[in-house]
Amino acid sequence: MRMTQTLMAGLAAAAMAFALPTGALAQDKGTIGIAMPTKSSARWIADGNSMVEQFEAAGYATDLQYAEDDIPNQLAQIENMVTKGVSALVIASIDGTTLSNVLANAAASDIPVVAYDRLIRDSENVDYYATFDNFQVGVLQAQSIVDALDLKNEEGPFNIELFGGSPDDNNAYFFYDGAMSVLQPHIDSGKLVVKSGQMGMDTVGTLRWDGSVAQARMDNLLSAHYTDDQVDAVLSPYDGLSIGILSSLKGVGYGSGDLEMPVVSGQDAEIPSVKSILAGEQSSTIFKDTRELAKVTVAMVDALLSDEEPEVNDTETYDNGVKVVPSYLLKPVLVTEDNITEALVDSGYYTTEQIQ
Repeated sequence: MRMTQTLMAGLAAAAMAFALPTGALAQDKGTIGIAMPTKSSARWIADGNSMVEQFEAAGYATDLQYAEDDIPNQLAQIENMVTKGVSALVIASIDGTTLSNVLANAAASDIPVVAYDRLIRDSENVDYYATFDNFQVGVLQAQSIVDALDLKNEEGPFNIELFGGSPDDNNAYFFYDGAMSVLQPHIDSGKLVVKSGQMGMDTVGTLRWDGSVAQARMDNLLSAHYTDDQVDAVLSPYDGLSIGILSSLKGVGYGSGDLEMPVVSGQDAEIPSVKSILAGEQSSTIFKDTRELAKVTVAMVDALLSDEEPEVNDTETYDNGVKVVPSYLLKPVLVTEDNITEALVDSGYYTTEQIQ
């Protein structure tokens, strides 16, 4: 009887061990430190969730931290991850120029670093970069404006105002440069007119991608330059800015009566902007499937920790000031009212109920 009980206990323990493979594998394969910038954007919450899910499915434990756009907080979080001895770091930086020292500490501990969506600058200790084709994001945003205004057939002139992303985010310059590669010829020809004269990232950048800052700037533009004229288009690089810009426009009557809503671009396919597109306000957004970006990132980290070469498709574009960081670029998708269901619902990214 005693032997039977002992045998039964042993079998039960073995069954429990087999019933909990994820935890066991996670312990074996190590912990991945994931540093995200903020929870104020639904996009970053989706990024974090996708990476945790996919890393844990691959057998890793995760340490996911959000810094709420506070640079010292993010530095402290990453330093703590290094101190705890994570196996690898995945970092979406708030300010891509402030991490050199902590990344040097990571390198000294043989902790590889993957920059996630935002390039980390001024450090040799960035191993790989996973992102979308950021220049193409800007091209798509600008082309959506050109198409909506029908500049191929219309003489114009049309009034446009330009907004940029956060100057401390390397991506913001790619978005702006991509957009201007499309818009500048039309500005030069006179079909598009920037009535305020405000151009260039040093002038139109929006620190921390803050929608309230964009709304206040749009208020100022409207009162200073459009009391007797109409704005026809606004280049916005991000949905959070777009919503602020639209609030400003609606505040002075756009979208009601005979005053048509300008063409307004966006990025990240956040639910408020998707609803705004369906309501006929925001014109477009750029969908960047965070599930796919997480998949690429997990594959990169897994290869690094297995002493294998991660897959990349760009070894020229992303010079961080110290080195060209080998990168994998995913394709962004332009979303308008015409393809919302196909791009966002049929792909399983949102349910119909979420965007109604």
